Amino acid sequence: MSPTPSASAFSLSRSEAVLIAVTMVWGATFLVVQNALSVSGPLFFVGFRFGTAALAMALIAAPVLRGLTWLEIKAGAMIGIAIFFGYTLQTYGLQSIPSSKSAFITALYVPIVPLLQWFVLKRPPSAVAWIGIALAFAGLALLAGPDGASIGLGIGELLTLLSAIAIAAEIILIGGFAGKVDARRVTVVQLAVTSLLAFGLMSPLGESMPEPSWLLILSAAGLGLASAGIQLAMNWAQKTVSPTRATLIYAGEPVWAGIVGRIYGERLPAAALIGAALIVAGVIVSEMKLPRWFKRRASASA
Repeated sequence: MSPTPSASAFSLSRSEAVLIAVTMVWGATFLVVQNALSVSGPLFFVGFRFGTAALAMALIAAPVLRGLTWLEIKAGAMIGIAIFFGYTLQTYGLQSIPSSKSAFITALYVPIVPLLQWFVLKRPPSAVAWIGIALAFAGLALLAGPDGASIGLGIGELLTLLSAIAIAAEIILIGGFAGKVDARRVTVVQLAVTSLLAFGLMSPLGESMPEPSWLLILSAAGLGLASAGIQLAMNWAQKTVSPTRATLIYAGEPVWAGIVGRIYGERLPAAALIGAALIVAGVIVSEMKLPRWFKRRASASA
């Protein structure tokens, strides 16, 4: 008799449950940021958010901060610049597009990573990555059209797409320095650099200090502490969750954002919903690996 699948095969491990919780929190952050922008400018919000995260991480990493090296300062500065552009452009974009749309466009950073690796590191994307890229950008064309009825990029969509490129650059930089630096020390530096850049550019770009507001304080500080907690949770959970499994879970982030946005009253038209689904499919496909039998057949026919 053939064994029947056990119920445990479909259960979630504790680590996977933690990653799902992380994506749910991520998904909700888009709407939180959008609401906070009613009482704050984008630069102050980013500076406050990442300043709080930097302080929280500094407390956690205090025992190892004395060993900070110049390479770690360089790595943290470069990654921090990428984070600054990623989150600042995303925050500016949220001033003119729904939070759910922002989340789906931001998810494009996953298929953009192999494109940047091709342009910068001369590593061409795999066949599967090309399929994921095609699906994702077809989805963008549908999602970004005005009212989901035609193809086109408005200023909010364009800024958010640029933020996805910056986030993809951040991932490549983190991967490039991985194994050469202490992750805790670099994380403190990159968060601090992001905050300092945001605060430092307020005056040159004409952004004034916002009026004190509990909505601003709770939103920015809360997201800052959440960022530090999420980083620690991901580092712990991904010790036992495979990268492929983690990617499938992370692909749910924009879906959660869409659910939160819909509860709040956002409505995406049918074409935009199809585009959102294509982006999620592109994110998942771009991280998949070709089966071994397909690779053997391809190499045999070459």
